[in-house]
Amino acid sequence: MSTLAQGTQGLPRPQRRFALLPTAALLLGALYCLLPVAWVVVAATKSGTELFSTFSLLPGTGFAGNLADLNAYREGVYWRWMANSLLYAGVGAALSTAVSACAGYALAVYRFRGREAVFHTILAGVLVPPVILAIPQYLLMARADMTDTYLSVLLPLILSPYGVYLGRVYARAAVPAELIEAGRMDGAGEGRIFLRIAVPMMSPGLVTIFLFQFVAIWNNFLLPYIMLGDDTKFPMTVGLFTLLAQGSSTPALYTLVITGALLAIVPLIALFLVIQRFWSLDLLSGAVKS
Repeated sequence: MSTLAQGTQGLPRPQRRFALLPTAALLLGALYCLLPVAWVVVAATKSGTELFSTFSLLPGTGFAGNLADLNAYREGVYWRWMANSLLYAGVGAALSTAVSACAGYALAVYRFRGREAVFHTILAGVLVPPVILAIPQYLLMARADMTDTYLSVLLPLILSPYGVYLGRVYARAAVPAELIEAGRMDGAGEGRIFLRIAVPMMSPGLVTIFLFQFVAIWNNFLLPYIMLGDDTKFPMTVGLFTLLAQGSSTPALYTLVITGALLAIVPLIALFLVIQRFWSLDLLSGAVKS
């Protein structure tokens, strides 16, 4: 007998049915989210003829051919887009995590005039959609003659208001004030206390910030679409969009887009599998220790 059935066995029949509603709602939500992913997985295995002739969730026979065509398209430009996405997401998330750690720690530990005003301003930045900032960021980069460069995509991604907010919250929860004072009494400098004491204790939260930023940058479309003109610098999102736009006149490119979209999921799944133990159990245990 399942755990859910055991838990509802002693309830009256109307309450037992009501207790199953949340589980049913969660199952429907999971199905709603996973069905497009399942369709992409199945569609990537179909050739162009199979893709347009039938609509079903049965796998096709053209996955190997789709991979070969994607690899041969413009001398493998797709893998250049993949490398660019890894560069933008990896470097951008690492720099953003470092800035969020420093800023969050400073806002949590140090007392200075205007601290709360600074924090509330950063918190207000969480409410601003990134799409609103894309055009001003482009104008700033154009003024600095930095458009169509890797830095034009990386620099706007370094400061994350949400990352700073998480850094402050986790620094206050995971780093005891007594431990900081003990380090100062032992003669350690502020930089050493931060690097040797605070950062290891904040590491589960910093991994979470890195994860959020990596996924956000990996899926970012508008900023690189506005900033970049050279398609060899495109990330995956913009590159696949250009293929999709060309598909209206060349339908054979649709299979490349679908296969490329499937491969674009693989790094995110690998990232979740590698660091899931940090951002679930360790993050929870660090919060409880406070």
